[in-house]
Amino acid sequence: MTTMRLPDWFAERVEPAPPETELRVSTLELFFDLVFVFTVTQLTNLLVQGLQDGEAYEGALRVLLVFGVIWWMYAGYAWLTNAVPPARPARRVLILLGMAGFMIVALSIPAVFDGDGMAFTLGYLLLIAVHAGLYMQATAAFARVIPFNLGGVALVGLASFAGEPYNYLLWGAAVALLWGSPYFIGQKGFNLRAGHIVERHGLLVIVVLGESVVAIGIGAAGLHVGFALGLASVLGLALAACLWWLYFGGDDEVHAEHTLAEAEPVRRTRLILGAYFYAHIPMLLGIVAVATGVKKAIGHPVDPLKLSAAVTLAVGVALFMAGNAWFRRVLGMTGNGLRNTGALIALVTVVLGLWSALAQLTALVALMVTVIARERRSVSRSSLR
Repeated sequence: MTTMRLPDWFAERVEPAPPETELRVSTLELFFDLVFVFTVTQLTNLLVQGLQDGEAYEGALRVLLVFGVIWWMYAGYAWLTNAVPPARPARRVLILLGMAGFMIVALSIPAVFDGDGMAFTLGYLLLIAVHAGLYMQATAAFARVIPFNLGGVALVGLASFAGEPYNYLLWGAAVALLWGSPYFIGQKGFNLRAGHIVERHGLLVIVVLGESVVAIGIGAAGLHVGFALGLASVLGLALAACLWWLYFGGDDEVHAEHTLAEAEPVRRTRLILGAYFYAHIPMLLGIVAVATGVKKAIGHPVDPLKLSAAVTLAVGVALFMAGNAWFRRVLGMTGNGLRNTGALIALVTVVLGLWSALAQLTALVALMVTVIARERRSVSRSSLR
């Protein structure tokens, strides 16, 4: 089997940094994340459109399938820059080329099931090509990933020529192939740096949370700022702040970095897969759903929400809380019962949303503040003991 050989001028620039060096997230990676977050914005718009057209369940299915495919490749680039930091011009140019692929993917999302599937496929192929070209210079283990990436994009490409429901089945097969590939590939050969992984995903969550804040402004665009709108906007911001607090308010990042750093490489890779790939899926989808629900609530805060909008808002909070509890459990953090209980209670607030958007927003904020306060009290008591 022959290995891909790149020009000498390029190969000299892609030697990975020694594993013992401390690696921080670069500004180019943050720039890359902004393009990825644009895809998240497109997913929010896709979900909003489904609510407006009375096709909420189909819209949610589309969001889940598209997110499943793009999240796999985002994680791939996070691992890539962990192994091959974009510190030299050749790497930076290729990362920028990968961003162009993500931009094409993002632009095609609104009509990816209605004519733009091939554009999505071509953008994704560009992402795969750049990713493979850089990662193969860092570790031969990545060669095991390439067939799964190509298989996933081939299924998405076929879906663009298939009618319903076969297109959804092909997209579902692509997600299953990509998400399940780590169990076939194995976890050997990926020597990931703990600090970079923790910091990169934390910054991503911050940027994606900004989407829920932007949703407030979009929902309020062109409206008179009266008491009800002002209150709903503050509650929407408070809801985003609660999501932030659950993720960043304690010492979870410090604990996560220590746990990953102390684990041997194969176990570290498994923990990163569990905590920063799989467990982040419900958290990020939760933020998308919360942003969608807030956007629908801001326009008419006193009026009842449609059932689909009330469910979207409640499910968004529940997904984030349950996903965060899952993330903590994977990394050995205890005391997740309140978050799981809060996720279940959040679903009950749908009833309040059918009465008033303000009532549901108030209940969700009160619920999350209660969970946070009780957890802090439990931590304080444990410290005193």
